[in-house]
Amino acid sequence: MSWLASRSRLASLICGVTVASAVAIVVFAVADPNSAGPTNTSPAGPSARDKPQGGYVPYAVLTAIVFSTFAVVGAVVAARRPRNPIGWMVAVGALMWTLAVLSNGVFWHMAFGRADAPAASDFVAWFGTWAFVPAFVLLLSLVPLLFPTGAPPSPRWRVVGWTAAVAGGIATLSTAFAPGPLETADYPWLDNPLGVEGLGLGTLADVSFAVSAVTALAALISVVVRYRRARGIERLQLRWVAAAASLLVLCTVGGTLASPWLGEGVGWISMLFGLLAVAAALAVALLRYRLYDIDVVINRTLVYGALTATLALTYLGSVLLLQLTLSGITEESGLAVAASTLAVAALFRPARARIQHGVDRRFYRRKYDAVRTLERFGAHLRDEVDLDALGSELRAVVSETMQPASISLWLRVPERR
Repeated sequence: MSWLASRSRLASLICGVTVASAVAIVVFAVADPNSAGPTNTSPAGPSARDKPQGGYVPYAVLTAIVFSTFAVVGAVVAARRPRNPIGWMVAVGALMWTLAVLSNGVFWHMAFGRADAPAASDFVAWFGTWAFVPAFVLLLSLVPLLFPTGAPPSPRWRVVGWTAAVAGGIATLSTAFAPGPLETADYPWLDNPLGVEGLGLGTLADVSFAVSAVTALAALISVVVRYRRARGIERLQLRWVAAAASLLVLCTVGGTLASPWLGEGVGWISMLFGLLAVAAALAVALLRYRLYDIDVVINRTLVYGALTATLALTYLGSVLLLQLTLSGITEESGLAVAASTLAVAALFRPARARIQHGVDRRFYRRKYDAVRTLERFGAHLRDEVDLDALGSELRAVVSETMQPASISLWLRVPERR
C-alpha cells in the first residue's frame, strides 16, 4: 500500500509542478508583454528597437490549459494504473515541454531590448535548447509505440523502443553540451555556455535527431499494426485516440489554411484545440471511462461538423447574394444579414436531419439498415393477424438487425379461468 501511495504522491508532484509552470507562462504573458519575444528577432540578438509580439496572452492561456490537461491525465493514469508506463510518459513529457516554453518567456523577460543581457539569461536559454528533446521522444515515439497496454505490439517492436530511448538520450545530452550557437531554441546569437569542444557533439546531435524522427515514424506504423491485430477493448481504445488524432490533423490543416485570413495565431490555436481532444481521448482510453461511446462521438462529430460547414456556406452565400440584390436599398447590409440569419435558423432542423440520414447511410450502414427493417416490420405488424406468420417474421427481423447466435420465441398461453 505504501508503494502505491508513494507513486501516487510522485504523480501528483509532477502534475503540480507542470500546472505551476503553466500558470507561470500566463503570468509572464500578462505581467510582461516582452516575455512573448520580439515580432522579428534580429540575427544579432536583442536590441532597443525590438517590439513585442501582439496577442500573445490568449495563446499563452490556451497553451497552459493544454499542458495542464496532459499533466492531469498523465497523473491520474499513473496513479490509477501505476504499472502502465503510458501515464508516467505523458506526465513527464508534458512537464518537460512546459518548462521549455516557460524558459523562453523567462529568457525574453530578462533579455528583451538589452544588448548586454544578464549572464543568467544564457543558462535559461541553454535549458530551453534541450528540454523539449525528451518530451519529443516520450510523446511522439514511446507513447504511440506502447499505447494502450504499456508494451510493444510484439517482441520485435522492442528494438524500436530501445532505439528511441537511446537516440533520445544521446540527442538530449549532445544538444545540451554541443558547442556553438543555440540554434535549436532560436537563439543563434548566443553560444552554449556549457559547450564542450572536440567531441563532435554537434554532428552526434544531428544524427540522433534523425534517428529519433525515424523511430517516431515507426511508432506510428506500430499503431496501425496493433489496430489491425487488436480486438475488443484494445481496439476501442485505439479508435478513441485515432479519432482524436484525426481531429488534431484536421484542426492543424484547417488553421494553417485559415491563417492568411484570420491571422498567424489561428494555426497554433486550432492545433492546441486538437491537442486537447487527444488528451481527452487518452484519458477515456486508458481509464476506460465511457469507452463504448466512441461511435456516438464520431457520429456527432461528423454530423455537426458537416452541419456547421453547410450553414456557414449558406449564410455567407445568402449574405453576398442579398447584398447584390438589394444594392439599391438603404441599409441593405443589415437586411441581408437579418434575412440570412433567419434563413439559416429555418434550415437548421431539416439540414441536420438530412445530414444525419446521410451519415448513417454512408458510415453506419448496419444501423441504417436495422432502422429501415424495424420501420417495415412496424408497418407490417399493424396488418398481420396470423400468429405463426408474425412469429416467423419477428425471428427474421431480430436475426437481421441484432444477428444473435440463436433465436428462441416463447409464447405465453393464456390461463383458463
